[in-house]
Amino acid sequence: MSTSVHHTPPPHPTRSHVLDSPAWASLTGAHTGLAERVGRAVRYPTDVCPFTALEDPADPRAWDDLARLVGPGTVTQVHAVRTVPAGWEVERSGEGVQLVGTALHSEPAPEAVRLGPADVPEILNLIALTRPGPFLPRTIELGTYLGIRDRGRLIALAGERLRPPGWTEISAVCTHPDHRGRGLATRLVRAVAAAVRERGDTPFLHAAASNTEAIRLYESIGFTLRRRTWFALVRTPPTAR
Repeated sequence: MSTSVHHTPPPHPTRSHVLDSPAWASLTGAHTGLAERVGRAVRYPTDVCPFTALEDPADPRAWDDLARLVGPGTVTQVHAVRTVPAGWEVERSGEGVQLVGTALHSEPAPEAVRLGPADVPEILNLIALTRPGPFLPRTIELGTYLGIRDRGRLIALAGERLRPPGWTEISAVCTHPDHRGRGLATRLVRAVAAAVRERGDTPFLHAAASNTEAIRLYESIGFTLRRRTWFALVRTPPTAR
């Protein structure tokens, strides 16, 4: 059931680190060429990435801008918010974790191949099977995606998503169920991280807090918990303000 949660904003922004709102930092930085923006609200095209972001979730004007950006009665995904203003509805919400590659050993994977637009149908099939998170027809435009093939078939994947200044998010990490236990995901994460570090960025990633198996894997290869995060699918007011 949808819920409406009233929000009384504090007078000033509460963020103190670029990773506290990486979607905003990415869309107003490295990915500004992809950004769709109205004032204090910004989003990726809906066939690239489902994320929207607010300059300051404590500012009611940012929520008004978001409503104008996505349209009335529209469901959209917003990160780093737990509550919404009157008239908005929270359709679904959940907790995640943000991990940074503080001790991650990175190295190229000679068997990995760079994936491009022609590979998207096969990528989408693997994503649908393994469900690592959202991947849309143009997600591949966000950064470099690497894959491992077995007899021509794509069996593992990892790539880059958000790009806040000085950081790159590793995303879409998945392995076909028939090929798990071979360390393919680890090799791809290390390979993506090698390219990230080569350009001077630090790798980080997100995972659902309930995905304890993935979190254990990431921690075992050198990621450490930075913070717990929150995401919400919210519905804009039914009429524009």
